[in-house]
Amino acid sequence: MAKPLFKNYSYQLDQNERKILTTFCKTILKQMTSDERFFADLKSFNSVIDKLNAGTDEIKLTKDEKTKLVFRLKENVDHMKKQAGKGFFLKRWFYKSAYSQYDKLLQNHFTD
Repeated sequence: MAKPLFKNYSYQLDQNERKILTTFCKTILKQMTSDERFFADLKSFNSVIDKLNAGTDEIKLTKDEKTKLVFRLKENVDHMKKQAGKGFFLKRWFYKSAYSQYDKLLQNHFTD
């Protein structure tokens, strides 16, 4: 079976998913602004935030934006999964809730 030549990087996100991604991207930007090595990532995440805040029903990402976003989301999901198993009850409950939201978002929209 032949691979498709072009992939579709447009996504239909509901309001909750937009809010989760916007918060995630803003957090990433806060963490990366102090280091000049992440200039390209900063540019990509700023572009993603602009597209999320545009208010259109469909969000069209570039291949670079999608790859960087999915990579950081996967790292975040892995970290939350590890943290959900540690700590006292309240910490586990918080991380499990956040983990399920991010994992659902990743599985529904960004899995190939």
